[in-house]
Amino acid sequence: MSAAGPEALAPLPTGLDFRLLNEFQRGFPLDARPYAQLAGKLECTEADVLARLARLAAAGTVSRVGAVFAPGRVGASTLAALAVPPERLDAVAALVSAHAEVNHNYEREHRFNLWYVAAAADGAALARVLGDIARETACEAIVAPLVTEYHIDLGFDLGPQGGRTRHGPGSRAARVLAPAERRLMQALEGGLPLVARPYLGLGAAAGLDEGEVLATLARWLAEGLVKRLGVIVRHHELGYRANAMCVWDVPDAAVDALGARLAGMAGVNLCYRRRRDAGWNYNLYCMLHGRDRSAVLARLAALSSECGLTQHAGAVLFSCRRFKQCGARYAAGGARAEPAHA
Repeated sequence: MSAAGPEALAPLPTGLDFRLLNEFQRGFPLDARPYAQLAGKLECTEADVLARLARLAAAGTVSRVGAVFAPGRVGASTLAALAVPPERLDAVAALVSAHAEVNHNYEREHRFNLWYVAAAADGAALARVLGDIARETACEAIVAPLVTEYHIDLGFDLGPQGGRTRHGPGSRAARVLAPAERRLMQALEGGLPLVARPYLGLGAAAGLDEGEVLATLARWLAEGLVKRLGVIVRHHELGYRANAMCVWDVPDAAVDALGARLAGMAGVNLCYRRRRDAGWNYNLYCMLHGRDRSAVLARLAALSSECGLTQHAGAVLFSCRRFKQCGARYAAGGARAEPAHA
């Protein structure tokens, strides 16, 4: 809900727009002319694919066409939250969003009402930004770094629930990038350009030729450094405005088994274990998205019952406003803030 009142649900795109958004969130072609490859599958022209993606990006439905890097494999990142007095929320949110290391910043329904994700080149840099935010805001804070990922695929299935392939826990081994790899990562953080030969432009920015870019991306995908390469959509603009972070306090001895079961449930977009913090006892998280609040609550009740989570203390934190959303910037600063939405 925005300040102006309830919003009508946005209709999902149809036809070729729907297929572009739903079918190419992963498996983006590693080919000199990837958009021509998409055009062949869609039975349209390369120019049509580029024009449609440009229009969807301008409308905010597409964040970018690009890579999603696996958390913990390069750099350092964490989820964190602040307990902000309501009268200070807008000002504090602006302070947090101003940090280039912050890529997501949401108001949620809880005493800890401002939740953000920060990413940096290494643990020391991440600790600095968290310390800066604590000093600037003077708010009670919690920090909840990732411990185990059960399902962090980050695709967003627009079709029937459960249509997206599930992936098990990924490798958490840290990877030191070579200088050329880090330059490519930095060039890629803003996404692939919407031109006929996008990898050529990435290579020019990173000091690599087109073939080296394609080979490096193929290697990153094979080793799981990149979770997926493709169209990155924004769920809010697609009408999925009920966004709930669901958390439970599960005994450490049971959390992995429950997390793995929860991760396999239809409708679970993300599922992971995070470290507890003082004043925050929850360690099992999942994200649910829906086109209305009642649908999300119904799905939560069903999966809680099926997974045996009703016996554990939990909480549901619906998002209220989005202050910032962009890709994580491990190698480069200057993350671009996105417009605030309900």
